Amino acid sequence: MSVTGSARGTLRGRLETAAPARFWQVLEEVSAEGGFSHRFSAEFPEIAERLSGAVDRRTTLKLMGAALLSAGLAGCKPSKGIAPYVDQPEFTVPGKPRFYATSLVLDGYAIGVLGETHEGRPTKLEGNPAHPGSLGGTDAIVQTAVYTLYSADRSRYVRRGGQPATWGAFQAEMAELRDTYVSRGGAGLGVLIGAETSPTLARQLDALQAEMPALAVYRHSATTPRNPAVVPVYRFDRADVIVSLDADFLAEGPGRLAHARQFSDSRRVRREAAKMSRLYALEGVPSLTGVAADVRRKIRPGALDEAVSEIAAALESGAPAGDKFIAWLVADLGAAASRAVFVPPLDASLYVEATALALNQRFGAVGDRVIYIASPEIAGAPLETLVTDAESGRLEQLVILGPDVLHTAPGDLDITGALQRLARVYHHGLHVDRTARLAHWHVPAAHDLESWSDGRAYEGSASILQPLIAPLYGGVTKHQVLAALAGDFTSSAQELVRGTWPSLNDEAWFEALKSGLIEGSAAAATAPPAATSVAPATAVDGATDAVDVVLRPDPYFSDGTHAANLFLAELPRPLTKIVWGNTAEMSPDTAARLGVAQDDVVELSANGRTVVLPVFIHPGMPEGVIAVALGFGREIEGSAPIGVNAFVLARRDGGGVLSEVTVQKLDAKEHVVTTQHHHSMEGRDIVRELPLAAFPPERNEPAQPTLYPEYENPEEAWGMSIDLNACIGCMACVAACQVENNSPVVGREEVARGHEMHWLRVDRYYAGDGDDQRTLFQPVPCMQCEDAPCEVVCPVNATVHTADGINAQVYNRCVGTRYCSQNCPYKVRRFNFFAYQDFAEDNPLSLLMNPDVSVRERGVMEKCTYCVQRTRAAQIEANITDSPITDGSVMTACQQACPSRAITFGNLKDRSSAVAREKGEPHAYALLEELNTKPRTTYLARIRNAPDSEEDDGE
Repeated sequence: MSVTGSARGTLRGRLETAAPARFWQVLEEVSAEGGFSHRFSAEFPEIAERLSGAVDRRTTLKLMGAALLSAGLAGCKPSKGIAPYVDQPEFTVPGKPRFYATSLVLDGYAIGVLGETHEGRPTKLEGNPAHPGSLGGTDAIVQTAVYTLYSADRSRYVRRGGQPATWGAFQAEMAELRDTYVSRGGAGLGVLIGAETSPTLARQLDALQAEMPALAVYRHSATTPRNPAVVPVYRFDRADVIVSLDADFLAEGPGRLAHARQFSDSRRVRREAAKMSRLYALEGVPSLTGVAADVRRKIRPGALDEAVSEIAAALESGAPAGDKFIAWLVADLGAAASRAVFVPPLDASLYVEATALALNQRFGAVGDRVIYIASPEIAGAPLETLVTDAESGRLEQLVILGPDVLHTAPGDLDITGALQRLARVYHHGLHVDRTARLAHWHVPAAHDLESWSDGRAYEGSASILQPLIAPLYGGVTKHQVLAALAGDFTSSAQELVRGTWPSLNDEAWFEALKSGLIEGSAAAATAPPAATSVAPATAVDGATDAVDVVLRPDPYFSDGTHAANLFLAELPRPLTKIVWGNTAEMSPDTAARLGVAQDDVVELSANGRTVVLPVFIHPGMPEGVIAVALGFGREIEGSAPIGVNAFVLARRDGGGVLSEVTVQKLDAKEHVVTTQHHHSMEGRDIVRELPLAAFPPERNEPAQPTLYPEYENPEEAWGMSIDLNACIGCMACVAACQVENNSPVVGREEVARGHEMHWLRVDRYYAGDGDDQRTLFQPVPCMQCEDAPCEVVCPVNATVHTADGINAQVYNRCVGTRYCSQNCPYKVRRFNFFAYQDFAEDNPLSLLMNPDVSVRERGVMEKCTYCVQRTRAAQIEANITDSPITDGSVMTACQQACPSRAITFGNLKDRSSAVAREKGEPHAYALLEELNTKPRTTYLARIRNAPDSEEDDGE
């Protein structure tokens, strides 16, 4: 779609005049381009387009007969033998899951989780409510970690020169290496780590350097390139005014889950407490934090220093500013009762970092809304020093613990040449990647769920990683590799970790394992960094024809660490809804100026290095800026690379903004697969927003007549409420639903046809245009209608109403007519067009399946059931103990995963339950309530707390 200036005028005009809808999803919807309306005249537009001409009666009958035959054949599977327990493990009850507290280490920091296992087989992870790094919430990476555990693409054996070897042979090599370098004090030997906070790893490195003082330790992390000595810890639930200086604190950084919880707690508007914090955001490219802001100002990324300088000057003078954003901010912070906090980005310039510190000190945030602690990370020399040492001969042999440096190294750093100069390279990692193939030795790593280790949370608290399963592929931990280098060939990983905590007696050790946290281990507050005087960088002139490219890690793949996880590859990105690849994201104005359209292929060139990417038109982007996601294109043995590796454009100084980039349109097309084009509002306001000044709104809900009989719920009546003001759009709920309910990965081509199998989607909507454009999210599971249109059209009674009000799907009855999907106004049903699940005996992913949920075959319709397996388990337990089901004791997978607690589930018959109270709020509403389907799933409208809310009625 080529967007010209006149087309943009049409877009603005349609936004201003369209009625009644104020919200839109994609540009084609408001510009009427690309035959958007015609596409939705058919239930399955991609299939309709493939059928040329009319289909006669004979063809229709043949297709129906083939579908019924396929459905019958799909149910015929050969039986396979199974082996029972010979000696059943103690405390194991077959069919009943067990939970263990452990942690995942993401970007070096520990995230506390509770691991669910079935007969010793991990199937699901939930957040640990007692752990400060998660507070019971998770994100998409945590939810899908079990896929990586069972992935067939993991490294399976030790390699020497690319040939199979043994762990014993590697230990022998380490013994020789040790003998060589101990006598030399370690001169010539180096260890490369990523971002690490493990106290055990720190202890081992300290011991090695005590024995070999010249041993070099290098650190390389593409997601956290800097490792300052002192770091801030924020408390957003204590702030009235939050100012994000291009910081995506809701989606990036080690404290993101805690930040999401704190932020949402300050935004819950209820009848008895109609008050919420206000978020201002300066933003170079759209982020989850920016779109959650009440006041958002788009800036060119290179102009951040100048924008922060303007804010600081205005706050210092207290004079009114011409810029509305700054004027509102000055007025807000002039109020005596305001409690403000300023948040710089993780990769902040020295000026922005120093100014944020000065402003926080001025407004009394330091010591309350933000404290400073010593960094939990292990220090090390940067990758540039490693290259210099290799080129000079100071580095001779290198042990790499984790990072795929050949993938993540900046393009202006010759890391390949540096490693090739070394006499030996030893690599330890989960996958056989580019770095592993170049190394002389490769040792498979144990997954976090197979490991004994430890790590620290963002605020310094330590937790123990305990294995939920024995290593599937003979992997070892990084502690065992360093132990071999230290001459210890007998200690187990558990003994190595236990030795780090001698102060814990047996009782305290087991308590730490049970709780997932070492009590009292949080870091003590320290003095903030010393104030510095730094001049702001000169801003890039936004009026020129130059184009800036912003490089940011992908929200799921990160720096490529999780690029082999196909659950994440197929999970729509929060803002763009793109799957299976990265793109060159740009605004309509930028695309028009460059003469490119959606799905065109462009070549981006900077400093003699190029990447080739398809174009994606993103309305939220600022003019003259192209965003490119990092982490794609990683080369892992056993799987094809997904997307394009954009690290080749990165610079060694760690800056994520490239100026003066050349953009050349190529004579090619590549379809960008995005799921947001698969549904349309058809001119209706499905998502709702109102200003805080208009709260509480008037409710007018006259009862509508119905032809359906009233259902009796003798015991429970399950229902759900989703708070759009708390939802940050992170997609953790979708990932959790997929893992909990055995939903398959269908592949790029199937998603392009609209055949994705996620039972839950998060729709993204835009409101307004230009500087006032806003973005809203809305999770859409099955509405569980009391008067369900799907039930009356099923010819085989496969979709039925249960006694507790759930709209159930009986898979064994379904014959695949898809009448229910056509009759569903919410389009929340999914159909197995093919046999997406692979149950070959050699496929370890079959171990991932939740045994409490049946796995569907080809030709079956499926959908959300409010995690019926969880409600049934609670009902069975209640019957056994003869006690009622208490409110909050049953949680759906999406509810439990949500880091911001936007989803509430419970028994509507219990009038004191949280879900019943939320449904009684004045801003509660149901989707398409005019259809009188009486959904059990309802919403709380998004509340906007902009300073102009008194005159902004939201229309």
